[in-house]
Amino acid sequence: MEVTAAGLADRPLVLLLHGFGEFWWSWRHQLGPLTEAGYRAVAVDLRGYGDSDKPPRGYDGWTLAGDTHALIRALGHSEAALVGHADGGLVCWATATLHPRSVTSIAVLSSPHPRALRQSMFTNSAERTAFLAPFLHNQLPRIGEKRLTRGGGAWLEEYMRERAGNAWKQTADFTEAVDRNRHAVTIPGVAHCSLEYRRWAFRSQFRNDGRRFMDLMNKRLHIPVLALRGREDDYILDSVMSASSHWASDFDYQVIADAGHFVHEEAPEQVNRALLRSLAD
Repeated sequence: MEVTAAGLADRPLVLLLHGFGEFWWSWRHQLGPLTEAGYRAVAVDLRGYGDSDKPPRGYDGWTLAGDTHALIRALGHSEAALVGHADGGLVCWATATLHPRSVTSIAVLSSPHPRALRQSMFTNSAERTAFLAPFLHNQLPRIGEKRLTRGGGAWLEEYMRERAGNAWKQTADFTEAVDRNRHAVTIPGVAHCSLEYRRWAFRSQFRNDGRRFMDLMNKRLHIPVLALRGREDDYILDSVMSASSHWASDFDYQVIADAGHFVHEEAPEQVNRALLRSLAD
């Protein structure tokens, strides 16, 4: 796995795990403040993204959690705090549950517990409407890949504009993020690998491996869990984030005003304050 590291190697480790369609650069606003606060901040290109390896398989919850557990060891640490956005947040939940001795705390941004998300698909029509339709579009082989890469990643720009809050979309920072992510998704193999995360998440619900994974995830975490959501996020709704508290005994849920789905990029100062307070507790 390819990483971008900042801070001394003997400092407490914080791993930053990006979401769908992005790469390590999405944490550009967090690397500096975390390092200045005395942490070793490491932003990761998840399996299949950026400069990391792009194997044809291994986008299931067990393997992704194993990647994170192994990376902590490879960096010379026995444990780490995990911070994840969207798909990266799901990796945080899985790693903390399946490898509890390796994780001191997690912060999940726009990323509910997988069981809370699954439950909402059956009980919450608003979340089902917001989440399921675009999710299903990615299940067909080759069609999703063509859509992601067509026009130099033009669909990804549409995706970001739909998910972002209004204020960020007017900034040069948003324009740069769009340009970088459009380029990154056209790297050979990235479009396919990024969609494999979502394909496993959906298809596994109808297979024994998915049922086993969800059974294993039905454990209450006893480490600090910080959950953040942008108030303008119409993709991951407040109710499903709140419901995630069922799987955490120490759950701090905060809503960030004037931000959408990419809360750490849209409101970095507020997010950084929340992260640093959580890490210091």
